[in-house]
Amino acid sequence: MDLKLKDKTALVTGASQGIGRAIAKGLAAEGVKICIAARRRPLLETLAKEITAVGGIAPTIVEVDIMEDGAPQRLAADALKALGHIDILINCAGGSRLAIPIDAPEEEWDSVMTLNFIRVRQLTHAILPDMVKNGWGRVINISGKSEPDALLASTPAKAAIHAWSKGLSRAVGKHGITVNCIPPGRIMSEQIRRKYSEEFRTRQSAEEIPVGRYGEPEELAALAIFLASPVAGYITGAVLPVDGGLRRYAF
Repeated sequence: MDLKLKDKTALVTGASQGIGRAIAKGLAAEGVKICIAARRRPLLETLAKEITAVGGIAPTIVEVDIMEDGAPQRLAADALKALGHIDILINCAGGSRLAIPIDAPEEEWDSVMTLNFIRVRQLTHAILPDMVKNGWGRVINISGKSEPDALLASTPAKAAIHAWSKGLSRAVGKHGITVNCIPPGRIMSEQIRRKYSEEFRTRQSAEEIPVGRYGEPEELAALAIFLASPVAGYITGAVLPVDGGLRRYAF
């Protein structure tokens, strides 16, 4: 299938490793001119070399700590300057934390909500005027599950992304812009390896994941790249898990 992505432009956050990295490589392979952003510049430089080594367009690199005040607006300006316009926004910067106690300090809640929702909203709203002006755009948010099995500060932040994305999709659809969310299941990454032992991963795969294994970043990236394409123009306001069947709810 021709996804009709050649010559499109994209900003990918959280591109230094894992899911963001896989999405950036996949978009570049489709002929998309990309701007890759994250905190760790050496990893972004390695990614850029891998993209150009197989004939892709050299990405623009932006080293950014999205938690800094004004960082979303600065990143949007840098990406727009480098790319000329932005067709596709992949919001992949974020992270989960371990369960927290009921009496956790406000700072814990504030930092997780800021990283996982507020900065996503701010960056998207900084880029949307350009998409509206051009009459076309794709916003894809790599979110997280809304099925908490413990008290996690990240769960309400991810739920906020889903609710905000649904409302946003209704507001911008008339401008040719779609907004969708992909909550990952157990997708192998640096963070997954750090949080969960091989023994735990093996046991969970056998007991809880219907397909019997953890996923690879490229398997989620395939959906993100499809949603980013003109071919997926009638899909918006959706939350589409990539989790090997891990979720237990039907809708």
